[in-house]
Amino acid sequence: MSEDLAIRLARAAFNRALAAADIDQIRPLLSPNAVLIAGTDSAILPDRKAQLLAWKREFAAPDRTVYTRTPGAITLSPIEPIAMEHGQWAGARADGTVLASGTYAAKWRKAATGWAIEAEIYVTLA
Repeated sequence: MSEDLAIRLARAAFNRALAAADIDQIRPLLSPNAVLIAGTDSAILPDRKAQLLAWKREFAAPDRTVYTRTPGAITLSPIEPIAMEHGQWAGARADGTVLASGTYAAKWRKAATGWAIEAEIYVTLA
């Protein structure tokens, strides 16, 4: 399997975990020091622990938003086991109504257990 495909499959697994509100499936896809910068308010979630706590709160909301990331380009480094993913994201209600959307970039690093996210930045455009 190509590294590009492996990252796309990891992203698909992350999307499935978000839809299923499954923290245990999200955990291995985030490196321990994974940083996330949110799209609207630029809130910084500085590590995996902070992100998992945020997802736990989000999953407990009665009318929670389900986020989906759709990769466009994935650029693999020829000198390090890292890659950059660029794509589109959307947050929708269970009925499919999109509440917000935009673009994102994610840095991935390949470890012994597979590809994991090291950093993500989101921009809200709609």
